[in-house]
Parts: sequence; structure tokens; C-alpha cells
Amino acid sequence: MSRATAIAVFGFSVLFFFFFFLWPIGETVRGAFATPGQGFTLDYIFEVFRNPVYVEGLVNALILAIASTALTLMIALPLALVSDRFLFPGRTLLSALVLVPMILPPFVGAIGVRQILGQQGALNALLESLGLVNEAVPVDWLGQGRFWGVVIMNALHLYPVLFLNITAALSNVDPAMEEAAENLGCTGVRKFRRITLPLIMPGVFAGGAIVFIWAFTELGVPLMFEYTRVTPVQIFYGIRDISGNPFPYALVVVMLASTVLLYAASRYVLGNSAHGMMPKATSQGGPRPVRRVAAWGCTALFGGVTALALLPHIGVILTAFSSNWYGTILPASWTLEHFEGALGHSLTLLSIQNSLKYASLATILDVVLGIGIAYVVTRTKLPGRGFLDAMAMLPLAVPGLVLAFGYLAMTQPGKTFEFLNPLVDPLAIIVIAYAVRRLPYVVRSVAAGLQQTSVTLEEAAQNLGASPLRALRRVTLPLILANVLAGGLLAFSFAMLEVSDSLILAQRMKDYPITKAIFELYQLLGEGPYLACALGVWAMLFLAATVFAANLLLGKKLGGMFRL
Repeated sequence: MSRATAIAVFGFSVLFFFFFFLWPIGETVRGAFATPGQGFTLDYIFEVFRNPVYVEGLVNALILAIASTALTLMIALPLALVSDRFLFPGRTLLSALVLVPMILPPFVGAIGVRQILGQQGALNALLESLGLVNEAVPVDWLGQGRFWGVVIMNALHLYPVLFLNITAALSNVDPAMEEAAENLGCTGVRKFRRITLPLIMPGVFAGGAIVFIWAFTELGVPLMFEYTRVTPVQIFYGIRDISGNPFPYALVVVMLASTVLLYAASRYVLGNSAHGMMPKATSQGGPRPVRRVAAWGCTALFGGVTALALLPHIGVILTAFSSNWYGTILPASWTLEHFEGALGHSLTLLSIQNSLKYASLATILDVVLGIGIAYVVTRTKLPGRGFLDAMAMLPLAVPGLVLAFGYLAMTQPGKTFEFLNPLVDPLAIIVIAYAVRRLPYVVRSVAAGLQQTSVTLEEAAQNLGASPLRALRRVTLPLILANVLAGGLLAFSFAMLEVSDSLILAQRMKDYPITKAIFELYQLLGEGPYLACALGVWAMLFLAATVFAANLLLGKKLGGMFRL
């Protein structure tokens, strides 16, 4: 790539992020601080904190995020330590199964959790049959307002993100440092607390930040659990009157500011505690054999967590196969009609076509832009390339709900981007939304491939008369094809099952993608929830294939896709 082409890529990327990342955020901020005809005001922001309903929503969102992050850490940290340090039966298979929760959108999994843990669910039915629970007073496993249902669903879906980051951090720990601590008498829990934990804190923070932001701004799971007193759901319902109601804008700005402040505070407290290490380990590390009892204990730990993580999937699958499941351990009757209906129903068939179209176009945009950005960052000396790299990763730090609301705000009648209004035709704005949200995966994946490919191969091609662009196309891209495919697969699969953008931007039935169709089906009486689960199973199978394909191509580097 010539310098002129690199400058063009840099300029286009900056403009793209300005118009479709900064601009929607700016429109939201402006709507929260501007009064038509009167100018700047803080009244709407102050009203958010004066209104007890909005305050309750913010507090609930914060508590949900804290509880979800804490539970996720309690699951992921022991698993990562066991996987990195010990050899045990089934280690390879069980480590691969850690990715299982990622193959089901969490708000679809919420249907399965409700079927199993609800007051008339399978668990209470099992306990009643054993005489452990009074049928007249069933246990409320999901908590008042289904708070714990949301927390459990968030943790079971997000712990792989934290696991991957912690595992990557543990692989970079120099074993000599822990051996030195042991030689000085620092062993066991004290060694972990004083030596290992500070060394892996960057990985803990990187994964924990993603989990916290995701849980704090999650829209789909609270919606499916009907947990309405939380800010994301309040914003979602406020969108119905967005043109004349400033409070959704104010709520989004408060949520965005809260996310930034909490992230900055946690980074200051935790991010500065990292300790430097040698670039290469000074002694041989790796997992080691343990006694048979301990080894099988590790297997049981992994297997138990995997079984819990599969509960939402099992619930969704059983619901999809059932024609009646209420108050019993297993469905009272079985059928395959819902799967046929999910593929034959006018709403679901159209939604699959829409999702394929949106996700395919977004992935093409991501791959083209991602390759360009990654090349400029890793192969050129352009001033500002570090800024470009940081900008490409910013969508991971900004909640999807905020961006989706911003896109809706910037396309309202009278706005500069009115021609992209989703009520007229949502194709362009949904494709852009999907592309912006998933671009970091492609950039990180391609950048990793370029960093591992010697630049001398391109230089040799250019010395033989190839232009920089031809050398990139004929030499470099074939060498990093696995990275390009892995990043593209992740971008495509997660775009297919995107929740926030789909629920907010797709407002006409004929434009619904899969996730919006599942949400609408679930609210229908009769067979609606069963069709929603059947469609969720089809989506699960699709996402399973793409995530495991990406895992095969990237291996342990997959954790880098989920790092701020």
C-alpha cells in the first residue's frame, strides 16, 4: 500500500467514525442539553435525578452490572486458573466448551431460564416431586422482579469473555516470579493474592470492563424477564415518543456518562496495579499433572460450570420441542411443528432474509475497512496511526444501546441524516450500525495476522516490480487469510444476532431481523413463545458453527477480540 493510499484509508476511516460514531453520540448529547428555541439547559439532566422512577432505574442498572460482574468473575477466575495450571481428564474438550454460552443470544436464553427457574418451572417441579418444596409456596429462584434471573443470565453468557482474557493474561506470567515467591515461603492463596493476581490484573480488568459495560447497558435480557425498572428498558419504551420527549436523550447521556466515569474509576484503581514482566519467560511453565482426586475435581468444576451454562440452551431447546410445558419437570408433550413453523412463518422467514442481508453487507464493510485500518496501524509510519487504532476499538467501550439511540436520533425528520430514517428504509443505517459495533473484531484479528507476518515478504514482491497494493493483495492477504476469515466470521455471526440495534432501529415488521422477530414472537399469545424458541435454536446452531470456526482459526488469540 502506497503512502497516498494509506493517507486515503486514514482519512476515510476518520470521516466514517466522525459521522457514524461521534455524530450519533453528539446528537444524543445535544438532545439532552438543548431546548428548542431556548438553547442550552441542564433541566432535563437534573430532572432525571429528581424523578424517583429514573433514579431507581439507574440504581437498578448499576446493581445489576456490579452483581453480574462479580458473579462472572467468581465463575471465570477459578476456571482460568485451573485450565492454565493443571492437567486433568477432558481438559481440551472442556476448555473448548467454555465458548458454548456465546452461541445463544442472552435474551433468547432468558426464555429457557424462565422455563427452568420460574416459580412454575422445571426446578420447582423436581423439588416438589422430591417433597423438598411445598407446591403452594414455590421458591422464587429469579428473585423479586426477576433481578437474579437477569444477573444469572448475564453471568452465564459473559463469563467466556472474562475467561478468555484471564487465560491470555496467565499465559504471559513468568513462572520464575511465582517460583521465586515459593522459594521465599509465599505459597498457596497468599502467592496468588500477592504475586499472580497483580500480574494478571490487566487481563481481569480488560474482560471485567467489557462485562460491566455490557451488563450495565443490556436491554434484551431485562426485557425478556419483564424487569422494566432499569434504565435501558426505560430508554427503549421512551423511544416511542422520541420526537417530542427529551428525557430519553437525558437518560442515554446519563448512562453514557456513568459508563465512562465507572470505567475511568475502575481503570485508575485496578489498571494502575499492573506489574511489569520480562518479555519472555525465564523458566519453563505450562500446566502440570496433579493427583488423581484433584484432577477429577478440576474436571468436575469445569463440567459443573458447563452444565450450568447450558441451562438456558436446554430450556430453549426443550421449549422449542414442546407443545405444553408448565409446572412439570419435562414437557408434557413433544412436537416438531414449531421448527417447521419457525422456518415457514411469514415473520420468521422474512427476518432470516433480512438478517442475512444486513449482516452480509456489514461484514463486507468491516472486512474492507478493517484490513485498511489494520494495515495503516501495523505497516506504516503515518502520524496518528495510534489514534486510528484507538478509535477503531472505541465501539467496544460505548454501549450498543447508546449508539443505537444515537442513530435513531440523527435520522429524525429535520436532521442532517434524515434520508437514513429507519421508518423509510432501515437498510443503510442498520448495516452501518452493525458494521461499527463489530469492526473492532476484524481490526484486531487482521492486525494480529499482520504483526506475525514479516514485512520483508512484501518488500521482496515490491523489489520484483509489484505495486504496494498488488503486493498486499497477492502476498500479504493470502498469508493472513485465516485471521481475515476469523474476524469476518465473528463480525457476521454477532451481527446476525445483534440485539440493541435490531430492537431500536427495525421499526417496521417487514424490516425485522431475527432478534426483533424473536422478541415480537415471544410476546404473542399461543404458540408465539414456542416459535421464538425454535427460531432461537436455528440461530444457536448457526452461531455455534461460526464461533467454533473462528476458534479453530484463531485459537487462544480469540480472547483478544473482546479486549478494550
